[in-house]
Amino acid sequence: MSATGSKRPAQVSAARRRTVIDALRRGAVPESGLDLLATGLGRFEAALDAELDAVASGASVFKAVRGEYGSGKTFFTRWLGERAKRRNLAVAEMQISETETPLHKLETVYRRLTERLTTASFPPSAMRPVVDAWFYALEEDALAAGASEEELPQEVEKLLVARLAEVSRHAPSFATALRGYRAALADGDEATAAAVLAWLGGQPHVAAAARRAAGVRGDLDHFGAFGFLQGLLTVLRDSGHAGLFVVLDEVETLQRVRSDARDKALNALRQLIDEVHSGRFPGLYLVITGTPAFYDGQQGVQRLAPLAQRLATDFTTDPRFDNPRAVQIRLPGFTQESLVGLGVTIRNLYTAGAQSPERIVATVDDAYIADLAKAVGGALGGKVGVAPRLFLKKLVGDVLDRVDQFADFDPRQHYRLTVESSELTDVERNLAATMTASASADDIELEL
Repeated sequence: MSATGSKRPAQVSAARRRTVIDALRRGAVPESGLDLLATGLGRFEAALDAELDAVASGASVFKAVRGEYGSGKTFFTRWLGERAKRRNLAVAEMQISETETPLHKLETVYRRLTERLTTASFPPSAMRPVVDAWFYALEEDALAAGASEEELPQEVEKLLVARLAEVSRHAPSFATALRGYRAALADGDEATAAAVLAWLGGQPHVAAAARRAAGVRGDLDHFGAFGFLQGLLTVLRDSGHAGLFVVLDEVETLQRVRSDARDKALNALRQLIDEVHSGRFPGLYLVITGTPAFYDGQQGVQRLAPLAQRLATDFTTDPRFDNPRAVQIRLPGFTQESLVGLGVTIRNLYTAGAQSPERIVATVDDAYIADLAKAVGGALGGKVGVAPRLFLKKLVGDVLDRVDQFADFDPRQHYRLTVESSELTDVERNLAATMTASASADDIELEL
């Protein structure tokens, strides 16, 4: 990512600034305010904004993001998610894992989606506010059509059937559960209503009494997940949302699962892509992220030829000429220059809310930020591309905070970069180990 060409809002609220700085201090990607940090993403904006606008108008889009560890894939997808929320799309982000969210079990993916569903107005899970808003919209439409208060329940039922007609062809239990939820609310049975809504969100082991009351059976299965996703998109659209932006993060973890589960997961991904491209999910923007090894290696996408064909993208040219409209886009990662530029951006953002802004600017100047970026990259085996998380954590927590609070603190005199194994991710730890590896076999101590 380049450090040039970023656009900053003239004024930043204290709350937004604090949210971003606090996350960086913890070594995490901020949940919001990412436009304050975005550098070098300008070349993607026009194409991605056009796709988001198309989704808001009823189209569907699939996008694959590739990048090495530390190249900013999570940052990129959250930045894009913020842009989706500005267009009134709901957003859901989940990490693919063998135990928590196995991709070959789409019913689990759908459940995680509803658990992490968020909108511009509601944090996760926004499932219940969305459903309640949908029923309110149906009532308003019925009243606008001339229904009286006595006729309202029947007219809402007619609208429900009409709006979910296409969904009911594939998943009739979705509409049935919505009726059961509304009936439980009308009877004042909050417990049953909550249980039915949980079942509608894909939760297993819902009480049998609640399922009987709603007229549904069993749990959601792999094949029903597509129908429920289609139903959720319909409810979102009719409740005033333009669509749904979904991120399946860290799909490369499929390379480490059993071969049978991996093959099922790759085929499920292929099915999902085909359904998106077929137009079954109007208003859906689906993004997956993975490493180049996942897209190009025999333990990943290349293991399933039909999937490889769908994701095939030419990356043999200079990255400057990558096509952001392609099905797969590449994040080039950080260089020393762009890492320094990001550090300067963070320092300026921090300074705007600091107790001693003048001292911070004078003490933590551009030259010191460059030295710190170089030192952090060196601690990770010279791999600058995976250094941003640790670099920003050290810059905020170890340097800026101290300069702001202690008048006599000079980082060039009083601070020496230390990197403990416990504060590193697995990838960062492996790279750091290359700096401390024994010089020769004679240096290795053996227990005899």
